[in-house]
Amino acid sequence: MIKAIFLDFYNTLVRFWPPLDQIQQASCREIGLNVTEEGINRGYAIADVFFNRENEKQSLADRSDDERLDFFSHYEQMILEEAGLPVSLDLAAQIWQLAISVPKDFVPYDDVIPVISRLHEHGYKLGVLSNLRQDMQTLCHNLGLDQFLDFYVSSVDVGAEKPDPAVFLAALSKANVEASEAVHVGDQRRSDVVGAQRVGIHPVLLDRGGWHKDITDCVRINNLNELEPLLHDAPTSLLINGNT
Repeated sequence: MIKAIFLDFYNTLVRFWPPLDQIQQASCREIGLNVTEEGINRGYAIADVFFNRENEKQSLADRSDDERLDFFSHYEQMILEEAGLPVSLDLAAQIWQLAISVPKDFVPYDDVIPVISRLHEHGYKLGVLSNLRQDMQTLCHNLGLDQFLDFYVSSVDVGAEKPDPAVFLAALSKANVEASEAVHVGDQRRSDVVGAQRVGIHPVLLDRGGWHKDITDCVRINNLNELEPLLHDAPTSLLINGNT
């Protein structure tokens, strides 16, 4: 029986506003380049895998300013190359600087509050697991999400980042449930799926853009509304070839 649901934060519960694809398009136009919305979204889907792998090797928060700039220059270059716009590393750095200069806020996806409010009403323990080094409770309060959430685990709290087992074990402790009684929903295969699998939690990959159809070792959904039917038949509905 599933008793607790753990949720990643960015790209699972919230996105940036203005949307990143619009910011990227505007930044490219400033220097005379054009790129499509679909291309940018494809670029982010690929580059974010690189982002998470590199962050696992060494947290970006622990790198120097020069190291972070070098990383994000390569990250931007990868986004644009996958979008069909190959640029030099210097030009990628310029576009990245333009993009990050745009003020932006987090906003919940349209399906988030309706779904987590129903899950809360049904008695599931709900928690946010995030690698963001921010006060997650205050952040969720400002977004109107905290009334449905029972606890928060951030990399600051644990001193580690997903997919480190410590993050997921801390969530199990706060929820006071066994791993087999928990589901973790997130948008990244390594950080979220592999991290959950390492401790025996049922993983669900949230693939909002439909970019990860090649991933077949876990349950994959395209929006949070698809999570609720899975829970009705859990844990059977969460198994792939008889395994979590």
